Amino acid sequence: MTNSTQTATASSPLWQYWRGLSGWNFYFLVKFGLLWAGYLNFHAMQNLVFMAFLLFPLPNRRLHKWRNWIAIPIGFALFWHDTWLPGPESIMSQGSQIAGFSADYIWDLITRFINWQMVGAFFVLLVAWLFLTQWIRVTVFVVAAMVWLNLITLVGPSFSLFPGGQPTSTVTTTGGTAAATVATAGNTPVVGDIPAQTAPPTSANLNAWLNSFYQAEEKRTTKFPTELPADAQPFELLVINICSLSNADIEAAGLMQHPLWSHFDIRFTNFNSATSYSGPAAIRLLRASCGQPSHTNLYQPAGNQCYLFDNLSKLGFGQQLMLDHDGVFGDFLKEVRNYGGMQSPLMDQSKLPVNLLSFDGSPVYDDLAVLQRWLGAEEQASDKRTATFFNILPLHDGNHYQGQSKTADYKARAQKLFDELDTFFTELEKSGRKVMVVIVPEHGAALKGDKMQVSGLRDIPSPSITHVPAAIKFFGMKAPHQGAPIVVDQPSSYLAVSELVARAVDGKMFNEDSVDWQAYTNNLPQTAAVSENSNAVVMQYQGKPYVRLNGGDWVPYPQ
Repeated sequence: MTNSTQTATASSPLWQYWRGLSGWNFYFLVKFGLLWAGYLNFHAMQNLVFMAFLLFPLPNRRLHKWRNWIAIPIGFALFWHDTWLPGPESIMSQGSQIAGFSADYIWDLITRFINWQMVGAFFVLLVAWLFLTQWIRVTVFVVAAMVWLNLITLVGPSFSLFPGGQPTSTVTTTGGTAAATVATAGNTPVVGDIPAQTAPPTSANLNAWLNSFYQAEEKRTTKFPTELPADAQPFELLVINICSLSNADIEAAGLMQHPLWSHFDIRFTNFNSATSYSGPAAIRLLRASCGQPSHTNLYQPAGNQCYLFDNLSKLGFGQQLMLDHDGVFGDFLKEVRNYGGMQSPLMDQSKLPVNLLSFDGSPVYDDLAVLQRWLGAEEQASDKRTATFFNILPLHDGNHYQGQSKTADYKARAQKLFDELDTFFTELEKSGRKVMVVIVPEHGAALKGDKMQVSGLRDIPSPSITHVPAAIKFFGMKAPHQGAPIVVDQPSSYLAVSELVARAVDGKMFNEDSVDWQAYTNNLPQTAAVSENSNAVVMQYQGKPYVRLNGGDWVPYPQ
């Protein structure tokens, strides 16, 4: 009897130091709720280690209090790490750009992160937790849930953590009819070269496929003629690079039926801009004559054959550069010159009417006025064989009207831009000039946002941001295209645009009595939907989007 009493007395202190998770239960319950709803990139093992740190029994009550204080910044950092929010590297890399934002625009961005419906749900969860803790040891259930999440992580992705999710570990089919799965013919890539997607979508397989994609892209180039034939017809190429315009944005703004889109000769319905930021997008377009490089290689020297405008210069096209902004923010103009190979002087912007003020307070000039100035200058030029790069900014997030601080309505700005382009097309048609107009948006505006990013945030190049409405229109043709636009629905990117320019570079189609449009648009290079920023990669694999952040594991993009 005495021995058993002594044993109980000796062992009882060990149990009294297990204090449970207390308020940290609510922390983990919130995470479980966000995970179930698909709003977290949950790191199960790291959360389990953090939970073990909080649970470990400490006899000294002062140490226990210190642990709780130390856990607060750790818990905050881990919560941030579990979200899809930009990491410290991304924030620091863009620190100088964020510093250029106006105070009103920064406040506008902050308010977008507040989801009042979610705040209400958190309040209900808090009340429920406070109510149930009177009778239930919530820690037991929270620990059990955490252990279960770690177990299914070890088992593999055959279990879905999202409502309505589908198992991903058993999918072995290729990507349907959306992409060609031709590998290579010897060491020479074939048209539409997209590596086969037959392996299950594990992180290792996705990394291997991405490497094979970039290896295949390194071999691809557009073949321009070494010289133009004697009977080549001079014409002008105008490439309009529009910031913040995706198919999803046009649909959200209700402008899919705007007359502008029916006036094109060729429309790409499956075009990937490969990035969600302006500088990289412009560089990729200016380097359109080679396959798609990685984001890192984008800032390395490329072969001379990769620069679209250099290829045209060798054939006698005079280069021209136009902007409807000053090009200072984000060193845009500097990047275009250093990495895009565009060394032409910037077209005169003096006395242009100001349409908007940018998110950093700089002027955004009226695009119709800029285009009309180009039109007038070209009429005075003796050389009619020119290639012009025109980058425009009216749709960028944070742009506002003079005298106002609130971001201008996107639909109103898009309506004005589409109307102006339509008007310019009418004027160009009346002028009789031979012009090939190519429209390639940089990226979307993230007008609606999704589970990974709030509206306006583009740190992760999601499909809704990079799926853009590229299109082409010819003016001054003897036999213009009739009827609805020719639709190119294969997975395409910049290489297809370069190919179409190369096929038209002799200008003969402008004077032909009949143009074989089918032959002109047939067998264009296809490019898999791979998009990349400095810290994020998103790609389509077996018909589904996957994302990798900061070199970590691949996970399905939350739908």
